[in-house]
Amino acid sequence: MQSCLPAGCLECCIKCLGGIPYPSLIATILLYAGVALFCGCGHEALTGTVTILQDYFEVVRSPVDSLDVFTMIDIIKYVIYGIASAFFVYGILLMVEGFFTSGAIKDLYGDFKITTCGRCVSAWFIMLTYIFMLAWLGVTAFTSIPVFIYFNIWNICQNTTVLEGASLCLDPRQYGIVPIAEARTMCTGSEKFYRMCESNELDMTFHLFICALAGAGAAVIAMIHYLMVLSANWAYVKDACRMQKYEDIKSKEEQELHDIHSTRSKERLNAYT
Repeated sequence: MQSCLPAGCLECCIKCLGGIPYPSLIATILLYAGVALFCGCGHEALTGTVTILQDYFEVVRSPVDSLDVFTMIDIIKYVIYGIASAFFVYGILLMVEGFFTSGAIKDLYGDFKITTCGRCVSAWFIMLTYIFMLAWLGVTAFTSIPVFIYFNIWNICQNTTVLEGASLCLDPRQYGIVPIAEARTMCTGSEKFYRMCESNELDMTFHLFICALAGAGAAVIAMIHYLMVLSANWAYVKDACRMQKYEDIKSKEEQELHDIHSTRSKERLNAYT
């Protein structure tokens, strides 16, 4: 990078700030915020779900290695760890791609050579980002399921005073949480139901799932933003490639004209002498 003299420090800083791909930076910040919100809130919401199932619905972990609800929650937690790590690296890669295809970087460091590998990398990032966008749409749809379930439970708890005399029961079997043979029904008139409604676990878990859903939605928006940025970068690289070919052909023709002119000048000089 250019050396900053004290007199021209402001000008140098403006050039450095001009070299930052701000669209990619905004998309990266939105992606990190969304993934962090989804992973952090989702992890804590799953932990709260385990507490609610064990304390109020009296669901116990299976002693054998079977695919019960607690095993599925543990698997989802490991998936969350993988998502956090993978998209941290992916955000850095997209930022690097944004730097190398930014026109401001070209103006700051001079012209650069567009290679076939560079165009293939840009196309690969577009395809990969599109796949990730579809994946995050699926994650958003999947996260809305526990939000819907907890909203129903929370709504019943909020209306228990209005529903005096009515008997409403919560059965986790209808959501596939426990096997059909195990009865874990909890009705509105029971003491456990009132304790669950008055506890902080239900309210906190419900709002954590809402935050996780918002984080997944933010990640979808970030993926769409990245697609726009990558498409613009791809168009820039394509135009730069065409301009590069034009400049090469123009330079070659000028060199040929110069060689022809030099040859004719030498022939005339030799004929005169």
